[in-house]
Amino acid sequence: MSMLKVTNLTKKFGDFKALDGVNLEVNEGEIMGFIGPNGAGKSTTIKVLLGILKATDGEVQIFGKDAWDDAVEIHKRVAYVPGDVNLWPNLTGGEVIDLFVKLRGTNHKSRRDELIEKFSLDPKKKCRTYSKGNRQKVALIAAFSSDADLYILDEPTSGLDPLMENIFQECVKDLKKQGKSVLLSSHILSEVEKLCDKVAIIRKGTIIETGTLAELRHLTRTQLLIETKKPVKNLAELKGVHDVEVKEQGLSFQVDTEELDNVLRHVSQFGVLKLESAPPTLEDLFMRHYESGDNEATPGAGGGN
Repeated sequence: MSMLKVTNLTKKFGDFKALDGVNLEVNEGEIMGFIGPNGAGKSTTIKVLLGILKATDGEVQIFGKDAWDDAVEIHKRVAYVPGDVNLWPNLTGGEVIDLFVKLRGTNHKSRRDELIEKFSLDPKKKCRTYSKGNRQKVALIAAFSSDADLYILDEPTSGLDPLMENIFQECVKDLKKQGKSVLLSSHILSEVEKLCDKVAIIRKGTIIETGTLAELRHLTRTQLLIETKKPVKNLAELKGVHDVEVKEQGLSFQVDTEELDNVLRHVSQFGVLKLESAPPTLEDLFMRHYESGDNEATPGAGGGN
């Protein structure tokens, strides 16, 4: 069942087209990674989803309702964490969390207390004394304490240390177990790779790739390290072979996944003594799209994202 469906979304600011025909879908119980460089259109898309910005064209539906016309109704079932959290300076962290939870009409005090402990937050301190990381923790605890159906997280671990990032990842995995849906916008590719079922890559306001990580792997290269009895001839001339380097441990190179079979067949003639392969990563996939040198960020709206 589709929880969030974006069809041909376009958003213009005057003559500048921040989003150009964006298509995105998050199903029930699914974690969707939404990635792209700063200025690609991630935050602008999220502001349209939240009903903060009105789409110029296209259709945005959450729970089958219109994101702009039915925003109030939709917000009852959505939890949102921005990448830069602003809080009331004179309230304590605990008071802010309680306020957010109360606004949602839910009261999971034990869950709230458990999360405060997990994230090592002092809830008695005034928000004006909090670091960026602690402000982020307040927003995350408030979101994870609520019983939402869709969690929209926009660079949610910004300012968190690696230990707290691990706690965040555990919380997202718990949501998945409960059948909740998550849209995770992030530039931390390892985080997306660990958590997400599907990935959408946005560039200059357009989705350029979408699918499961398994489906996108064919677009990346496998890293190989081989040692052979005899020197390997003509390796660099083979189709799909890149970045051949001679190292102490053997020959290191990358192979386009679709050419892997042919390359291994060629190499095996020289008597393979050792073969190590590293699977393609999301970072490889992402960088392949930007290595053309055309990687400048799109200027303009939506917090520069």
